[in-house]
Amino acid sequence: MKKTIDEKILDEANSWIKANHKVALVTVIKTWGSSPRQVGSKMIVNENGDFSGSVSGGCVESSIIDESLKLLKDNKPFKKIEFKVSNQNAWEVGLACGGEITIYLEIIN
Repeated sequence: MKKTIDEKILDEANSWIKANHKVALVTVIKTWGSSPRQVGSKMIVNENGDFSGSVSGGCVESSIIDESLKLLKDNKPFKKIEFKVSNQNAWEVGLACGGEITIYLEIIN
């Protein structure tokens, strides 16, 4: 049986955890308007900045990787980030397509 993309990402996260890496699971929890990835899309990031999967694209994903690294470094259990067209943060990371996206980051083990 073929594995889904999410199953492959979670398998890889499990491998990283078994290799003693810290891992953040990133999930799209809300979108509005134009968004490159749908709700439920996942990505994993480890403390070395390695990642797998996708939750957006381009500059938004770069920002999410940075936020994941901060989460892992600070050892905080979770964080929610919103990128909105009316939010200066959205323009800084290149979300000028008219969409909005809410991302949930959590440390998994």
